[in-house]
Amino acid sequence: MTSSYPAAGEGDKYRENIGRAWRGGAPPNYDAVNKLFQQERKTVWPEGSLENRVEKLVKTWEMEMVHHPDEYITIDPTKFIVVLNGTQTYKFEQLGPVGGSYNLFLQTPLPPELRIYDPDKLTEEGSHEIFKTAFPRGFALEVTKVYTDKPDINFQFRHFGYFEGNFMGNPPTGELIEFCGNAVFKIDPDTDLIVKAEFFFDRAQLLAPLIKGRAALGTGSGCPFLA
Repeated sequence: MTSSYPAAGEGDKYRENIGRAWRGGAPPNYDAVNKLFQQERKTVWPEGSLENRVEKLVKTWEMEMVHHPDEYITIDPTKFIVVLNGTQTYKFEQLGPVGGSYNLFLQTPLPPELRIYDPDKLTEEGSHEIFKTAFPRGFALEVTKVYTDKPDINFQFRHFGYFEGNFMGNPPTGELIEFCGNAVFKIDPDTDLIVKAEFFFDRAQLLAPLIKGRAALGTGSGCPFLA
């Protein structure tokens, strides 16, 4: 049985088994974002604590969702689903067509003419390039609080990065952008793997700071509801 908390093994300090086979060929490189994480995280959890173990699980899960390994160690692809804000549900096989993690989390019911960032028009590669440009030092992830252990791991998360590059025509401000929320990872007791990931967040918390330069330049609305 595979532990839902990745065991010590080949990987960087915060993620496990990074040296396995990946869709892109070479393992992902987290050197830059790890440096940002170390500099700007809110809390350094003691090694082996519940919070430390959950944070490693979440980071390893995110790595798998973004970079697509040949073999997953955090989820059961045959059962895994993602639920966003209690309204949108995606099976594992539906995640690919959505176009990556940014497009997934930035889904919107707004009509296309009101969208500054339109996930329906961007590929996975295109969306990641947009945010790599906006956050050249990366967009780090930390777990800020853990409420419950498995089988239903309830936690708070915080993404953060410095807005130092152009975002879809919007000039950088250099400020630290934060994107926070709550999540629950449901663990299958038989396999000890994640079968459901549920997230609660406000997408405007990420998009509003990235477009506020438009109003300052007189190039359009800075209203987050138009994002």
